Amino acid sequence: MRFLVDLVLWSGAVPLAYLLRLETIRAQHVPGVITFLLIGLPVRAAMIWGFALHRQAWSMVGARDLFHLAAAVGLGTVVLFFVALGLSGWAFVPRSVPAISGMLALLLLGGARFAARLLHEGAGRRTAGKGRRVLIAGAGEAGTMLAREMHRHPEAGLVPVGYLDDALPKQRLSVAGLRVWGRLGDLPQVARRLKADEVLIAIPSAPGEVVRRVVDAARAAGVGYRIMPALHEILSGRVSIGELREVDLEDLLRREPVRLDLDEIAGYLVGRVVLVSGAGGSIGSELVRQVLRFGPREVILLGHGENSLFALSRELERREPRPPFRTVVGDVRLREDLEPLFRQGRPHVVFHAAAHKHVPLMEENPAAAVRNNVAGTANLVELALEHGVERFVNVSTDKAVNPTSVMGATKRVAEYVVQRAAGRAAPGQVFVSVRFGNVLGSRGSVVPTFRDQIRRREPVTVTHPEMKRYFMTIPEAVQLVLQAGGLGDNGAVYVLDMGEPVRIVDLAEDLIRLSGLEPGVDIPIVFTGLRPGEKLFEEVLTAEEGTVASRHEKIFVARTEPPPAGEFDARLADLLAAADSGDARAIRAASCTMDPATPQVGGGRWERGTGGRRGRQPNGRRTSRCGLATSWAAEGASVPRSATGSAGESR
Repeated sequence: MRFLVDLVLWSGAVPLAYLLRLETIRAQHVPGVITFLLIGLPVRAAMIWGFALHRQAWSMVGARDLFHLAAAVGLGTVVLFFVALGLSGWAFVPRSVPAISGMLALLLLGGARFAARLLHEGAGRRTAGKGRRVLIAGAGEAGTMLAREMHRHPEAGLVPVGYLDDALPKQRLSVAGLRVWGRLGDLPQVARRLKADEVLIAIPSAPGEVVRRVVDAARAAGVGYRIMPALHEILSGRVSIGELREVDLEDLLRREPVRLDLDEIAGYLVGRVVLVSGAGGSIGSELVRQVLRFGPREVILLGHGENSLFALSRELERREPRPPFRTVVGDVRLREDLEPLFRQGRPHVVFHAAAHKHVPLMEENPAAAVRNNVAGTANLVELALEHGVERFVNVSTDKAVNPTSVMGATKRVAEYVVQRAAGRAAPGQVFVSVRFGNVLGSRGSVVPTFRDQIRRREPVTVTHPEMKRYFMTIPEAVQLVLQAGGLGDNGAVYVLDMGEPVRIVDLAEDLIRLSGLEPGVDIPIVFTGLRPGEKLFEEVLTAEEGTVASRHEKIFVARTEPPPAGEFDARLADLLAAADSGDARAIRAASCTMDPATPQVGGGRWERGTGGRRGRQPNGRRTSRCGLATSWAAEGASVPRSATGSAGESR
């Protein structure tokens, strides 16, 4: 049908061209008109078919469709011009008629398409007139695409009423038929004026600060809010109007996302064999994905949980082309599982992400924490030294600082194990640790727990109203790990500048509101008290460490000193022996991470005593630092608790 309409419109341009050229068509002109019209009919039909004009969706016509239409009409006009020259001896065809008819055809065919689009969008507006009124935050390319999509899909029940944008040149302009009503800060007033029901944030690249500002303004106006996915996802066709997502927690980071220099990473990963322990975990699996971007010769996925490894393997096998990897089910606690990997695989780079990380659970199972976090690290380190591994990067945690838990103490000892290895490393070998904390979205973390409670309409449980943590995303954490391996400062402990810590109760309230509910009304928040081994806040530096800058402004090096070799080896042997015996009391005595019998010390400061250092958190909870985990910290200038830190879901 569209083919016939196009052919009739294009053919109808011929008599109109004669009329414009001659002002009137006399009887002697009719044979020429009919001859030129009929002879040109196959040419017009061929252009319409060849350029697939009949397949264009008129109701959604755009610039690319117009380009194809202009190309078809232009080429047809050139051909018909030479046809007119051939007819000049026996039919009256003025030379200007082909050009005039071509311009008229472009207007007729293009006008028909835009008329169909306007009718469709007008019908959509009438159909959707009773839908939700939507105010779009962002009048850029993403926002205009979103407005057009809503016009084209009235079945979505969304009616765009205007834009907000901070760009001064856009103020009071009309974009895609909708007015820019003001800046983002004007949202409450504009929303009330336009009776908006919802705000759609169409600024996919906006930092968390901007998103939070829009969300806060939407809350103040009493309207809902959602965010548009990244523009490349829309352009690729993976996302449509029906897939606008809720504002994610990652959008509300109270700082700019960390962007590290990934170019430096390629130098030590291209063409190398890379071993990732704990490859099935949140950090380990993301490490695997990002390492594969840099063209390694092979990535060895080492892990103890077969289900998570199987899922990651299936994901990688679906890639085209299939990346170079192999999966090994093994236990870092068993040297016999690791030796064949190093002997046969000959890894150049090792990322050690395998760890038991849950603080309360490790308080109940201290022997398992020591075997996995300490003995497992020692096994990997020794084999890395023996087999000439070029880079060894240990994933540590902020809970290793002034540890008050078994988990934190074992990770502190793991840092010392890596530092001791750095002192024994051959030229060209680098052993480092990377210290961060809670990671948004990792398994077993607070965010999935909160979301599960909200989904079940259960009370959200928070341990203490003043508990604070730093937050980072999984990609940020992994970038830090990869970057640390490229810095090459043997024996270093790296920490990341993560801005200011966030109260967990604020996080819980944000998640409840993002679910369309009201904290304390729809979902109560219940405070359950600190669990064994927990702190109100996490530090990333001891008072003695401090930091020095690295080559990257967001990465710092903790000023730490490795422990004396003889004393460390003896105490490490005591700790491992206590773990082998399964004696929880002996394990705590060996690591001395928490001493309930220690008198409280005021002011929250650490003070030196015969058994080490002791202190308390601001809530009065007594803590101590002594024994294996902490007694070798170097003397240095006292520094306040650093805001350079980690947090997120802790390792």
